[in-house]
Amino acid sequence: MARGKLITIEGLDGAGKTTLAAGLVPALRAAGAEVELLREPGGVACAERVRELVKDPGLAVGARAEALLYAAARAQLVQERVAPLLEAGHWVLLDRFVDSSLAYQGAARGLGREQVGAINDFATGGLRAERTLLLRIDPATGRARSGARGAPDRLESEDHRFFAAIVAAYDELAAAEPERFRVLDASRPPAQVLDDALAALGNLLPAAQPRP
Repeated sequence: MARGKLITIEGLDGAGKTTLAAGLVPALRAAGAEVELLREPGGVACAERVRELVKDPGLAVGARAEALLYAAARAQLVQERVAPLLEAGHWVLLDRFVDSSLAYQGAARGLGREQVGAINDFATGGLRAERTLLLRIDPATGRARSGARGAPDRLESEDHRFFAAIVAAYDELAAAEPERFRVLDASRPPAQVLDDALAALGNLLPAAQPRP
């Protein structure tokens, strides 16, 4: 059985990652892929507990502790769900992965991409996505969308410089790995963003593979 593919969705809060993921699942299944949708941090019981910690606006969490908590949640998710699904031939669609930590903790928190990358390589066993869909949006627009959903969590409460640093870091990551990243304009209507995402995944789809 062929190994499954890991597809990740990245971007600021408010970029539309959850909406895109919800649209991609039925579209990919219709194209012949067996898809499981998971989120970060979370996806399994242990990681969901960590999610409660890192999102809680009432907690003080240091930058290093934050990075380690995200890596720990990611390690459990990969061990418990992602790796077994990939081995079984399933596609895994993941709402955030290592690139989030590189952008948020490595760049915006100032910990350094190399250092944050190292702990995440350990956490994931070096797992890499076959394709990463980066939803690019202006930070002000993303924050306005997030604000419409309710009270901000601990990370959403950061200032504009924090989010500007994240956008710049994502752009650098995408430029460094153009074969993996596809940058999508998240200001477009959701249906158009979904079409763009499917086009970006087209050469990976089962129907696109040569048949014997």
